[in-house]
Amino acid sequence: MKSYFSRGVRILFKKYLLLTNSITSGLFMTIGDVVQQEFEYQTNVIHTRYDWDRAARMFVVGTAMGPVHHYYYHYLDKLLPEISLKTVGKKILSDQLLASPSTILCFYYGMGFLERKTFKESTEEIKQKIKLTYMGDCLFWPPVQFLNFYYLPSHYRVFYINFATMIYNVFLSYMKHYDQHK
Repeated sequence: MKSYFSRGVRILFKKYLLLTNSITSGLFMTIGDVVQQEFEYQTNVIHTRYDWDRAARMFVVGTAMGPVHHYYYHYLDKLLPEISLKTVGKKILSDQLLASPSTILCFYYGMGFLERKTFKESTEEIKQKIKLTYMGDCLFWPPVQFLNFYYLPSHYRVFYINFATMIYNVFLSYMKHYDQHK
């Protein structure tokens, strides 16, 4: 049994790491959205339990972001390979100043595109929501990334981030959809 597990882990996290990172990014983003939809349903914000089209859009955007995260963190580990508090601080700073804003923009523009919004409509939504979204990002990700950069081997980084993103995506889904149910 252990050998099957070890073989599966080796296949998923070595041989097909990009695919694993991409699919788990989409799956975890979808799970975060479904959890948020359940909160909305339980509090009578929405009247249909699940909007599967919305969940599918979250899956598509999350899966599309998987390769970006895969290559970004691979490059970051090559650029800053040392595991020290100083290097981890640099990685977290890079993450907050580069990766987070671009990921937030990709999320809103990607979702807007799938919702058939114009570029201008998506830009207006971003202007309205970016400040609170980024503040939430800055509160959530630095401690999560500290654990990631200081303790995990690089081939587990994106999977760990995807898992943490599932939790963060409850907030992200709320930020994206809170004004659509008035």
